[in-house]
Amino acid sequence: MVSQFAILDLNTGDLLIILAIVLLLFGAKKLPELSRSIGSSARELRKGLSGDEEKQKNNQAGNSEN
Repeated sequence: MVSQFAILDLNTGDLLIILAIVLLLFGAKKLPELSRSIGSSARELRKGLSGDEEKQKNNQAGNSEN
């Protein structure tokens, strides 16, 4: 099974250390807000990318009809 983090070669211990550092930097109260903003940014990115793909498909379909 290939992990999502195979490129970075991070194991569970490394991820826990990173999480602890983020917790120290931002504090426990800011983490939910930070997570929400990252999630909404990722959602907008996916939405924008899928919109671009749909536009390209529509352009290709329109060009093939001409």
